[in-house]
Amino acid sequence: MKYLRQFSIILLISLMGEVLHSLIPFPVPASIYGLALLFLALTSGLLPLDKVKETGYFLIEIMPLMFIPAAVGLLGAYHVLLPVLLPYSVITLVSTLLVMLVAGRVTQFITGKEAQDE
Repeated sequence: MKYLRQFSIILLISLMGEVLHSLIPFPVPASIYGLALLFLALTSGLLPLDKVKETGYFLIEIMPLMFIPAAVGLLGAYHVLLPVLLPYSVITLVSTLLVMLVAGRVTQFITGKEAQDE
């Protein structure tokens, strides 16, 4: 019953993101609105972490399974992707390396600041 309650809370916040997406005329996906609402609720203390923690862990554990339908869809569209496969591959590689570099530098900066504060 606890998991059902926690999952219902997450779905309710996702629904609120869908409502915001339909009301606000910005090109922002509804899932981003939902994530922002969940983040704000958790950081403000409006929603305690223990109210969604176990279900959040479960959803993170099964996340790789959620990519299977998208991967199968890409395989089905192979003939469409073949002409642009090289540019997409280069863009994916460069952007992945850039994200890793920036995330690493930010982490080093933050941990360096925390070490100086101690």
